[in-house]
Amino acid sequence: MVPSALTAGAACTKASAAVAKDVPWEQRALGLDGTWASSAGRTGGSGVTVAVVDTGVAAGAAALEGRVTAVGSAGTDCVGHGTFVAGLIAAAQEPGVRFAGVADQARVLAVRGTDERGAATAGSVAAGIRSAAKAGAEVIVVSPALNTGSEDLTAAVASATSKDALVIAAAAPDPAGSGTASPPAPRDYWPASDPHVLSVLDVDAKGSHPDNAPMPLRADLTAPGDGVVGIGPSGKGHYIGSGASLASAYVAGTAALVRAAHPGLSAEETAARLTGTAYPADVPRLDPYAAVTSVRQGATAAVSAPATEDPVHLATDPQATAAGRRALAVTSLGAAAVLAVAWAAAAARLRRKPSADGS
Repeated sequence: MVPSALTAGAACTKASAAVAKDVPWEQRALGLDGTWASSAGRTGGSGVTVAVVDTGVAAGAAALEGRVTAVGSAGTDCVGHGTFVAGLIAAAQEPGVRFAGVADQARVLAVRGTDERGAATAGSVAAGIRSAAKAGAEVIVVSPALNTGSEDLTAAVASATSKDALVIAAAAPDPAGSGTASPPAPRDYWPASDPHVLSVLDVDAKGSHPDNAPMPLRADLTAPGDGVVGIGPSGKGHYIGSGASLASAYVAGTAALVRAAHPGLSAEETAARLTGTAYPADVPRLDPYAAVTSVRQGATAAVSAPATEDPVHLATDPQATAAGRRALAVTSLGAAAVLAVAWAAAAARLRRKPSADGS
């Protein structure tokens, strides 16, 4: 399990001997094969830089080789979390491995938003966002979810958005461990609660937010984030990780695909495309294929069905029949219906976060 932070005296995260020889559930749930097969998805995010504001990104990580630029010392990663996030966004598929990042041709800007052990403050995150925007990142993903914000953090987000950077952040902190203690009451976390930030919550293979994981009051999107596969800071092995920060990485990778395929879109338009093409639910569920390939026609989007090697069957919550929720079927290769993953609604009721204009 890749940690989000290290305890005092703990050694740096070691190389893993495990290798992902099967397609991870999250890649199938997101329909990434179909996305990559589309003409728009074939860009792989080329020409787009995604900043990872986290524990750093190991510049020598094999699956990211040659595509990592670091701010200061952020090209090293003792914790491993930032490298894991960067891999979900942009890792290239290695021979004999079925894991790959969403946008395998995107560039990664490593920005340290924590100390070297993974502890973050509003000041460290604000500084990271400013550095990312100054360096020209088109997409900025922020892993830390803080209990409190600050004027400086709000100003940093505003500065980034003024430079047409799309800021994406974890809607809640990553779970601290596998203990059975009850999670804290739902609350706002920062910078995800800023109306100019696209906030993302994690769900598991059944579409539910994991038990005993921190819960926000609201979020913009959900994406896979429980027991997902990724790379580490050394070696060619793979790790397992859980948390909203990892779900945010999938949204960031999809944003890179969108901005590469549709370079005329602003950051705000890219965010609207991600939410507007998502599967309908209390909190919409990320749909990379629709986000990348849809043809906008007024308030609607026309989406053709992608081909998929294997159908994905995920459980549907029998209670998910309220207005605004639909069970979406998954088709097999050659079927005529639209491909969609029937993710169940999260166990706790969430509200969609109000937009920056209050709507």
